[in-house]
Amino acid sequence: MPSPFPGMDPWLEARSVFPDLHDSLIYLIKRALNSRLPAGYYAIAKTIVWLDDDQRREPDVSVATRKSRPRVGGAAAATVTTLQPLGRPPVPVPCEEGYVEIHAIDGRRLVTAVEVLSRSNKRGRSAGRKEYLKKQREFTQARVNVVEIDLLRAGTHTTASPRQRLERLNGGPFHYHVCVTRAGEQPELFGAVFPLDRPLPAVEILLDAGVAPVTVDLQAALTEAYDAGRYADFVDYAQPCTPPLSPEEQAWADGVLRTRTPTDPRGEK
Repeated sequence: MPSPFPGMDPWLEARSVFPDLHDSLIYLIKRALNSRLPAGYYAIAKTIVWLDDDQRREPDVSVATRKSRPRVGGAAAATVTTLQPLGRPPVPVPCEEGYVEIHAIDGRRLVTAVEVLSRSNKRGRSAGRKEYLKKQREFTQARVNVVEIDLLRAGTHTTASPRQRLERLNGGPFHYHVCVTRAGEQPELFGAVFPLDRPLPAVEILLDAGVAPVTVDLQAALTEAYDAGRYADFVDYAQPCTPPLSPEEQAWADGVLRTRTPTDPRGEK
């Protein structure tokens, strides 16, 4: 059953849902590309791993009793009478995120990278955002095309195109967008913005110069991910989405949600 919304479903941006949606979209985009790429190219899913200092895990160790005295080192340890052992410090959590690479079979060259931005990619000064920006720069310096798909309204703007340029496309603030960097000695930027009430676009994925791009239908991928993830069974549309909508947007969303039957959250008859 598809989402009740015509385009991106703002309830899917929630922390409890979006990571799963992200992984599904990466798989579906890779599959769509491999069904459309011309001979000589293939798409593969890749993973980047980093340690997130903003998310720390308590180690599974016992804390010494208050009767124990710490060894601080050397003779100075004998003078420490007020400190008690607290165990080991929390450790950073290893994080993994997928993206898609398109390679040319000839020489195994990396031609294009396709990214779906995650929540960590847009979180302030987080390690996830730093790693993403580093990868973004490395792709550009290596003359690799980059397609960035941002389906998150919250967070720091992270795609290669400055927000002001994208706002000019929309005549003001926007909800979601796609940014494409065409590789070359002088890279070029392209973009598209889309609001809540419009279907997600079909995006052209650039290949080598002189080779026609292939198109991936983002709305079709989102619809399949929604159905496969069974989000209709557990997403609570009775609660406000995160981040919240403006009063005008909420009124529109309420109207969309009212079209579903009151007894079945998926709108099935």
